[in-house]
Amino acid sequence: QVQLVESGGGSVQAGASLGLSCVASGGTFRKFRMGWFRQAPGKEREFVAHSSWRFGSIYYTGYTESVEGRFTISRENAVNTVYLEMNNLKPEDTAVYYCAADPDNSGDYASGAEYDYWGQGTQVTVSS
Repeated sequence: QVQLVESGGGSVQAGASLGLSCVASGGTFRKFRMGWFRQAPGKEREFVAHSSWRFGSIYYTGYTESVEGRFTISRENAVNTVYLEMNNLKPEDTAVYYCAADPDNSGDYASGAEYDYWGQGTQVTVSS
């Protein structure tokens, strides 16, 4: 069983930065695919970013187009943590952000259905 605990949300002005953290317990974290998703009020959950294990210490990452160049996903395997650094935040980034884990590290990284474990979510609010 894998448990995920997020932290770091908050309320900021447009253009500001925020960092989210997600600590995992259970399983072999370094081999997990880790993803960040978000859900805005009245909208469906959407993929934001992923970090997927390839082999050894090699990972590849990917982002949804709307955050490309502004958000960065990273991970620190020694402390079982994945991060999402968010820069130049926009009001449309307002959402509850969730981290998710896929121990199988397979399938479509942008599909929430591929992820078996989810955090509780953390609110990010960006005002104009």
